[in-house]
Amino acid sequence: MANIIIVGTQWGDEGKGKIVDCLTEKSNVVARYQGGHNAGHTVVIGGDKFILHLIPSGILHKDKMCIIGNGVVVDPLALITEIDELKARGISVTGNLKVSKNAHLIMPYHVLLDGWKELKKGSKKIGTTGRGIGPCYTDKASRAGIKMLDLFWPGQFKEKLNTNIADINCMLEQIPDVKKLDADEIYNKYISYGKQLEPYVDDTDITIDEAIKSGKNVLFEGAQGTLLDVDHGTYPYVTSSSATAGGAMTGLGVGPKTIDEVYGVAKAYTTRVGEGPFPSELTDSTGESLREKGAEYGATTGRARRCGWLDFVVLRHAVRVNGLTGLIITKLDILDDMEKIKVCVGYKFRDALLRDFPKELPVLEGCTPVYEELDGWRGSSTAGVRSYDKLPQKAKDYIGVIEKTLGVPVVIVSTGQDRDDIIYR
Repeated sequence: MANIIIVGTQWGDEGKGKIVDCLTEKSNVVARYQGGHNAGHTVVIGGDKFILHLIPSGILHKDKMCIIGNGVVVDPLALITEIDELKARGISVTGNLKVSKNAHLIMPYHVLLDGWKELKKGSKKIGTTGRGIGPCYTDKASRAGIKMLDLFWPGQFKEKLNTNIADINCMLEQIPDVKKLDADEIYNKYISYGKQLEPYVDDTDITIDEAIKSGKNVLFEGAQGTLLDVDHGTYPYVTSSSATAGGAMTGLGVGPKTIDEVYGVAKAYTTRVGEGPFPSELTDSTGESLREKGAEYGATTGRARRCGWLDFVVLRHAVRVNGLTGLIITKLDILDDMEKIKVCVGYKFRDALLRDFPKELPVLEGCTPVYEELDGWRGSSTAGVRSYDKLPQKAKDYIGVIEKTLGVPVVIVSTGQDRDDIIYR
């Protein structure tokens, strides 16, 4: 194989977990580079469903090194819970999971602030998962963050924590019915977490560097998607980290020359969860049908996802900012009952036709999609098909339109939830 970045090309939830799981077979190391436990990667193996939030989905393969990089923000209790759940299901974790010393920790006050800020915004809320991700990244950027390594330097940890708690308690005075935080209680709890996680904590940047130099294959796993990237997404309705391919460099401590391929994962249609503009959204029975057939409910939160037609304006943007060398199309089978399928080829804003994704939020909110209609393959099924030649011709035509429009080859097609429902081209 090679050293490959897997990145979402839409608003997340594209099925990256399954793709990483499948490509792990020919990888030696799987490394997660951003986000937190707001991400949910679902993998189905022989009917058994695994939902992972922090640990790379490569952990479901034996003898693969899985890494949580410095760009990830870690809720230590969530990580311990995930480790325990995997162990209970017979998945080996000890010896093949490493967490970066430099990963920042989500603290109890981050969760409080997350909920409070969303409440204050009212109708302008972002739609976060309320798990403290954004406030943790805020502390990281303002140099007030607490890292995983701090848990093993008790004096340093206590000093940082006391400083932060003093500031946070001043803020909490503004929130009705919220008690001040107890620094000693949090300190003791997190020191306990540190003891449980110590066997996994390491210099992960060195681990990856040594793996690459020895000729091993590394798979770089992203969370969320391009349109949720803090720089290149629909700001402010975005996540708080670099969800594009560039995030792999900073989030793991590797250089760009180590990367061989960048594969973008896209659903055969488009979804988005939470607030924010979504030009190709369908609020009719077709959108509801896509939601129900595609089981479009968040793996982490259970929230219903908004559904719409495939959007080439979004995908052209994703191809450019990620430098995609290949596309991976998932959930092709969800379109099996469609007699006609629409694709968004541009946006109309006032009297202008836009082909490139607009950066101005008022423009994006005022856009209407321009569609082209394609023939579906109703009456034929792609579900579970594992050979490209056996796909219905109209389904192959649909893939051909995607390739021609974006100028990027489709290298993998997923035709179902199970690990084996996949076509490699």
